[in-house]
Amino acid sequence: MDLESIQQSLRDELNAKHKARELGITLSRKTIRLCANSIRSIHRGNRQEAHRLLGEAKLLLDEAAAAMQSHPDIKYAGFYHDAAKEYAEGRITYSLIFDEQLPGPGDLGVEAPAYLKGMGEAVGEVRRHLLDLMRRGELERSEQLMAVMDEIYYLLITMDYPDGMTGGLRRTTDIARSIIERTRGDLSTTIIQDGLRNAIEDMRDRA
Repeated sequence: MDLESIQQSLRDELNAKHKARELGITLSRKTIRLCANSIRSIHRGNRQEAHRLLGEAKLLLDEAAAAMQSHPDIKYAGFYHDAAKEYAEGRITYSLIFDEQLPGPGDLGVEAPAYLKGMGEAVGEVRRHLLDLMRRGELERSEQLMAVMDEIYYLLITMDYPDGMTGGLRRTTDIARSIIERTRGDLSTTIIQDGLRNAIEDMRDRA
């Protein structure tokens, strides 16, 4: 037996896999960081910066996928999925808050589990924005986003597949439901208070 050549063949294969793994992890972490910064820019109203950061994140995500293309066991180890999910969350949050057409998973180049979990987690970012709108008295836009949050939840609960297929979507959906119900309560209270305030001011003007 030519053990030396077998050893070298095994070492070459594992070295290539290790290199792909290390590069994939590094690029995935950078993607996640860029997406987090883009969401921060979204909440600050810096649309141009958020768009730029998401564009950079997409390039890194694609680079990570290409690096691991020959090693699907590495690609689906979890870290790439997390990066794709964060990218989907960022793009979905951007579209919802800036009132653009919602991109689908094909538009983003991510698989269904990452897209669905990104959509579910975007609900929390929409709540944050909605609370800012309520503080500014923009109740009409707040109600529009509340309706969008409901539609997202209704979509998520129709995805009745095993968690192994969806990457644990059920838990994300449960969290989204809790966020939506709290937001609905906050918005309802604000609308009632706004109505009472307007009624009192109207009575004062008539007095």
